[in-house]
Amino acid sequence: MPPPASVSAMNEITTPALVPAATEGNLTNLIAERAWFEPERITMSRPLGDGWQQLTAREVESEIRATAKGLIAAGVQAGDRVAIMARTRYEWTILDFASWFAGAVVVPIYETSSPEQVDWILNDSGAVALIVETPALRELVTPVLPAHTKHIWTMTDDVLDVLRKSGAHISDGEIDNRRQTLSPDSLATLIYTSGTTGKPKGVQLTHGNFLAECGNVVQGAADLFLKPGGSTLLFLPVAHVFGRMVQIGSITAGLHLAHCADVQTRLLADLASFKPTFVLAVPRIFEKVYNGAEAKAEAAGKGKIFRKAAEIAIAYSENLDAKKFKPGLAIKHKLFDALVYSKIRNTLGGRVEAAISGGAPLGARLGHFFRGAGITILEGYGLTETTAGATLNLSTSLRVGSVGQPIPGTSIKIAEDGEVLIAGAIVMRGYWQNDAANQEVFDGRWFKSGDLGRLDEDGFLYITGRKKELIVTAGGKNVAPAVLEDRLRAHPLVSQCMVVGDNQPFIAALITIDPEMIKGWIAANNKGDATVATLVNDPDLIAVIQTAVDEANKAVSKAESIRKFAILAEDFTIAGGQLTAKLSVKRHVVAQQYAETIAALYSKE
Repeated sequence: MPPPASVSAMNEITTPALVPAATEGNLTNLIAERAWFEPERITMSRPLGDGWQQLTAREVESEIRATAKGLIAAGVQAGDRVAIMARTRYEWTILDFASWFAGAVVVPIYETSSPEQVDWILNDSGAVALIVETPALRELVTPVLPAHTKHIWTMTDDVLDVLRKSGAHISDGEIDNRRQTLSPDSLATLIYTSGTTGKPKGVQLTHGNFLAECGNVVQGAADLFLKPGGSTLLFLPVAHVFGRMVQIGSITAGLHLAHCADVQTRLLADLASFKPTFVLAVPRIFEKVYNGAEAKAEAAGKGKIFRKAAEIAIAYSENLDAKKFKPGLAIKHKLFDALVYSKIRNTLGGRVEAAISGGAPLGARLGHFFRGAGITILEGYGLTETTAGATLNLSTSLRVGSVGQPIPGTSIKIAEDGEVLIAGAIVMRGYWQNDAANQEVFDGRWFKSGDLGRLDEDGFLYITGRKKELIVTAGGKNVAPAVLEDRLRAHPLVSQCMVVGDNQPFIAALITIDPEMIKGWIAANNKGDATVATLVNDPDLIAVIQTAVDEANKAVSKAESIRKFAILAEDFTIAGGQLTAKLSVKRHVVAQQYAETIAALYSKE
């Protein structure tokens, strides 16, 4: 990666592009050219029993072409939207590229999405076809399928074979005509992201956006993507732009790519058998690896040893930055490497030397621990609107605690109010059919991220807060609190509420009780002289509020749903400082006043 331009007096920095913005071509060329120039190169593996079936570049292209023919045979036209609703798996990648070979636009949908969300996305995008993973998902979405969504296929019903057979009569010439009409400006995907109003917005990302993002990330992080014999196991959702970027980046680089659909039951086994050289994850994954190792050590009566090992790993990493080691530290580090760190590396397959983390802040302590344990976590920052990463730490340019420098070809600017502004070929075309939203987020060539940050003297970006109300969980899930809060407040006993969960493993809520409505409930339930303050732990009241929570959760996916809540003894008021004159909740005030209550909601997780 070339050195970034120096930070100017305007607090702006640009990293020169390693791969210039494309003026021709599209994402299908990544597949076609690899198959032409390196037909026998192993580029993918698909699950086969407890092992893996390796596929060459030629075999992958053949499968993609055959699948694209099936889409064309079904009537999919150039520019049509095709939705995919599934976990991360081999078929997802094949269908993604097959859609592009057919000239179509891909619309990812999380498999955890509610029927209400699916309904909105299919209608707003105008998707003509939907591919779901399982019969259960098919059953879930069938009632909300709009008339224009004429086709629905199921992955587990061997969708690739079904499409291959139905498209056997379509010529290769038709495929080539379709894909060659695509240019860098052609729309590649519509990714729906939560907005503060609750209605997801369709982010338009072009072929050029991905070519710029992936080309520059691959070259900038060449030690990961271009490592001889390099491989990655993709287990984050491909429906998320972060996973999508690594999928396309791996194909750009010719990196050996495999997928894990079942993180809960298969991830550790798949890591052990596939043995990737680097992985992509969100902070929650690293937290689980750390917590799991600590719990295992405690159970074996070695908790004290683990805690000491963690202390040494952190100190070792901090000393790497200082370039000065305290006496005896290297010896202690070597001892704990054999006792503790090697076991942690084995958890990830034994060959992982680095990992990319994004979606939410990692935290310096965890970053130092893993680097000290022999796994360098390269934290980055970006949004769906910036085709994933806008900044990234690199092995050769790393500052733990920061989110790195701009990726090549990207500019970062800090506005007067501290907002992070982003410009470059990675920035989206705009939101789908939403001029009002576009006007809100663009200032000339600059995209307004909604996040607050600062640049240090070397151009490393530090995220310091969030200007907008969007919550980002530790798992990297974007959650718009408004949609949940609006539904909670619809319950007669609920006065105010505030959804929390920023950088936490799940969504929770603080709920206040309407002081007038509660009087009738107290009388009806024979609670005598009870007050809200005496009822916050009352099982009957908790059960009633749980029904309000359950109703609110119907509007969102499982990952966005409220899992815990606390009933507060007092209502939010203007006089108490929790409400504005417009009766809007002052989130920062409530978060500060009820910090202990919020912490208690996560204390056992």
